[in-house]
Amino acid sequence: MITIEHLFVSPGHNFFGHFGKPPGENPTIEVPQVECVAGRGIRGDRFFDHKEDYKGQITFFAMEIYEELLRTLDVGAGGVGREELGSVDPKSPESRTLEAESPGPRPAEPELPGPGVFRRNVLTRGVDLNTLIGKEFEIQGVRFEGAAECSPCFWMDRAFAPGAEDALEGRGGLRARILTDGVLRVPVRP
Repeated sequence: MITIEHLFVSPGHNFFGHFGKPPGENPTIEVPQVECVAGRGIRGDRFFDHKEDYKGQITFFAMEIYEELLRTLDVGAGGVGREELGSVDPKSPESRTLEAESPGPRPAEPELPGPGVFRRNVLTRGVDLNTLIGKEFEIQGVRFEGAAECSPCFWMDRAFAPGAEDALEGRGGLRARILTDGVLRVPVRP
């Protein structure tokens, strides 16, 4: 079963059409729901009404791939990878002991790039997105047609971490056409 973990829209392009120029500064905005319009895209997103029969009316990315990249690439401030952050629970006795033994303030944990950094609209869990290329599928009552892989580009190394473009080869996400109108929502979790 395909589940939605995050939804994003962006009003403008940061990388698309910026080859040889600095990236744009349009935010990727996390939203609780998106309105899918058949044949047009996501209302409020940069690719809405981009062109007729556009294969990237909506884009998908797997949370499993994002989580793998956090584990395998050096990300965050100072190039600290996930493995190097440690696994001590901040509420555990070990953490309090370390804190008591450490003079002065503790350094802040490096900020890791969030899943919106890839500028895909829908972050999913539970499906190999490449298996949907050339197929119709449905999520939350909205029908889609998987059109093509979202090929990674050199900007991924800058936006996420060095090596991201190569690590995402064949796993950059899915471009799809929207076949029916509807709303996608991030499920409310207790």
